Amino acid sequence: MTVKQLSLPDLAEACAGLGVRAVGLWRAPVHAYGVAATARLMRDAGLRVTTLCRGGFLTATDAGERAAALDDNRRAVDEAAALGTDTLVLVSGGLPAGSRDLYGARERIADALGVLGPYAREHGVRLAIEPLHPMYAADRCVVSTLAQALDLAERFPAEQVGVTVDTYHVWWDDRAPGEIARAGAGGRLHAFQLADWITPLPEGVLEGRGQLGDGSIDLRAWRGHVEAAGYGGPIEVELFNAGLWARDGREVLTETVERFRRHAMD
Repeated sequence: MTVKQLSLPDLAEACAGLGVRAVGLWRAPVHAYGVAATARLMRDAGLRVTTLCRGGFLTATDAGERAAALDDNRRAVDEAAALGTDTLVLVSGGLPAGSRDLYGARERIADALGVLGPYAREHGVRLAIEPLHPMYAADRCVVSTLAQALDLAERFPAEQVGVTVDTYHVWWDDRAPGEIARAGAGGRLHAFQLADWITPLPEGVLEGRGQLGDGSIDLRAWRGHVEAAGYGGPIEVELFNAGLWARDGREVLTETVERFRRHAMD
């Protein structure tokens, strides 16, 4: 998504040229190109798919909507397995229209995880709950903190359900480093993503993630937190930013690699 203006073939070629050997994918471009074709393209380019995003949106109260959401998440698990990744990132979903019941929404997520966790495990895929910043709680994700995500995940085996740590969403939370340690101790630290927090927030906050080094987050410190918790997996950079999307994608990818080296590496 950082360079969504690139086609998947152009992305694969650009990554290879920059020495990038792994990539996190989103379902929409994978669907457009074809799941099997995408898997083949990535393999041929020497790219490992780190995560597939996203599953989730599991808070509906209507029985038909809930059944449809479960079916879609099963398809997402199938797609992750076909792409060769063991991690499906979940954005849990916001409050249903007219509801103010955060607790009930989170319990419906737990109910869905009870169905989806075993299915994912059968296919060699882990579900990784991603808490989103509280500003998204109403319409996108009622899971706002790593503590809330882990409280849900820990109802299920670690090989079924864990968490995603995204700096954009958790950097403000002084409990988050301790929760990262908790996730690591339980084998539930399944994915780690970097983005910066810039102010003032752009209109339409979904597209307001800052390029690494442009904002307020000590990215190197957060990398230290996850590594101290035992995380040795891939580090993704996920930037939703209209300004970056308006630029040449190869230029943005080159810049992102350089920023990662400057702001997130030792």
